[in-house]
Amino acid sequence: MIYVIRHGQTDLNKEGRLQGRTGLPLNKEGFRQAEYLKYKLSQIPFDYVYSSPQKRAIETAEIATGKEAYIDPRLDVYDLGEADGLLKSEVKMAGVLPDARIYKGLEETDCFMERIFSFMTELKKEHGNNEKNILISGHRCTTGAIGSYFTVGSMDENILKHSSNNGDYRLFSF
Repeated sequence: MIYVIRHGQTDLNKEGRLQGRTGLPLNKEGFRQAEYLKYKLSQIPFDYVYSSPQKRAIETAEIATGKEAYIDPRLDVYDLGEADGLLKSEVKMAGVLPDARIYKGLEETDCFMERIFSFMTELKKEHGNNEKNILISGHRCTTGAIGSYFTVGSMDENILKHSSNNGDYRLFSF
């Protein structure tokens, strides 16, 4: 089984700000959420634990499983460029993402989806025929892209539709 979790809350989440690669570690509520995940997942013997390189995702994965996470840069958060850290209510959006005509440095959506799908394809090749319990810790965008991989089977650009809330998870299988 594949357990896809979104990191616990940070102060930027609490303040209603976009949080990308310059994000913060877990706050008090985020640690509580990670501990609750640990409780909810306590009966699952995880064979593999993977995480985004962001501290908040690593903290959540390691608290929830009690295991050291393998860091994979393909699981990194969507690069928000100049929109990183801005209040969501003030950001000019183009659909579910900040408007690339206004904010410089935004990651191309296709590139983001390709790196997530690359990770998932490799994971399926390595573990798809095995009965392993795998935890993947990431972000709203990461959980959404992985959700698209399993539910749509293609690069659905509405990645938030398949995402998780802070400290929550979704369950999938190959």
